[in-house]
Amino acid sequence: MKPELRRVGSSQSPVVVIDNFSGEAEAAASLADAFAPFPPIRADSYYPGIRRIISQDDLDANAYVDQLCERAAQFIAGAFDVEGFDLLEASFSMVTAQPDQLRSAQRAPHFDSTDQKYFALLHYLRIPDGTGTAFFRQRSTGIERVTEANIAQFVSTAGREAALLPSDSGYIRGSDQFFEQIDSVEGVTDRLVIYQGSLLHSGIIPPGMNFSADPREGRLTANIFVRGH
Repeated sequence: MKPELRRVGSSQSPVVVIDNFSGEAEAAASLADAFAPFPPIRADSYYPGIRRIISQDDLDANAYVDQLCERAAQFIAGAFDVEGFDLLEASFSMVTAQPDQLRSAQRAPHFDSTDQKYFALLHYLRIPDGTGTAFFRQRSTGIERVTEANIAQFVSTAGREAALLPSDSGYIRGSDQFFEQIDSVEGVTDRLVIYQGSLLHSGIIPPGMNFSADPREGRLTANIFVRGH
């Protein structure tokens, strides 16, 4: 494994990037193949695609999640100053929404939780060229991490600005008039990225990407959420 600790934006938020994390990315991806086709995602979700939640009944996939969390524990503890964490949710996920199918909220960066000890673990499994994950600052407010103290300001501002985006603007790529990109991580097979869910982020989705719902062809990741303590 090759770990790197980045400090992102004016908030100097930790982002952990670990290459060659498992040495078994294709084996993990093959677990996702067995779950295809994935069920449709909830209509109110920000995620522009489909997900297959991994439960304890999914023995092999659940073992993969447990092992990933065990391997990541030292990096979570070191970067975010927590003694341990609880697993909240894990899934295999695929971006399948065409750019012209996006709802307004999906065309801008988002956050997962205002809890500063809510962490996202993103394991890239099968990744098309040019994809990844980017982190952002809301220009008009300066917000990089959404908290209980600033969520009302962020949401009202984001809603007002989203209405001004062209309906065909598609996925955000780099900075635009409302958000400044403050860092990015290239999608690389078997790379693990760990960051606070409160940090504004979005997938990097290049034009012409394969939006297939088949995990053997599309953009496949494992998305794991934990809460530190």
